[in-house]
Amino acid sequence: MSLSTTSALGASVTRPTLGGASADYSMFLKLLTTQMQNQDPLKPMDSTEYTQQLAQFSQVEQTIQQTSKLNDILAQLTTQNMAQASGFIGHVGQFNSTVAGLSAETGASWTYSAPRGVTALTATITDGSGKTVATMALDPATSGSVTWNGGLADGSRAANGPYSLSIAAVDASGADVPVSVTTSGTISEVIAENGNLTLGVNGAQIPIALLTKLQSAG
Repeated sequence: MSLSTTSALGASVTRPTLGGASADYSMFLKLLTTQMQNQDPLKPMDSTEYTQQLAQFSQVEQTIQQTSKLNDILAQLTTQNMAQASGFIGHVGQFNSTVAGLSAETGASWTYSAPRGVTALTATITDGSGKTVATMALDPATSGSVTWNGGLADGSRAANGPYSLSIAAVDASGADVPVSVTTSGTISEVIAENGNLTLGVNGAQIPIALLTKLQSAG
């Protein structure tokens, strides 16, 4: 699979809403009908004004029809993108994401990369609410991996689900240095929500736009 395909699938599809246009359309009809019914027979509505209101009516009607057609097109695009992304299921994906999933079968795992000269690395794992659930010191290497089986300080095990990893690194002078984090796992499902596609990986949902590498499992 090419990265360009993944990027295209990752594009967000925003659906316009019909609610506002439909409400304006209904109100316009009601007001125009009431105005015509209650007009003074001796002083009927000016034809120019009536023509202008009919033109407005036509514009509102066209807007609703166009919006409805656009929603149909976007729905078809989402369906097509899901069909294409379904081919990712069963493959191992690598993501430019700090989020990894913890399940009963598999621990949450990440890889990291830091510049040369790092003297200390500290990993912090947080849950979906941002609460810290684990911290650990890492060997001051320029690259490595972190695997967490869900163990907590009190001896219990964390609940299955998505967790985030952040790594603090310093150099010999004590200055902070940036560390890049990625995660990988077997893709098990494709989810479409509000026009956005996410991939289910070990219990975590990761936006498809963050997929950077795809390879066969095994």
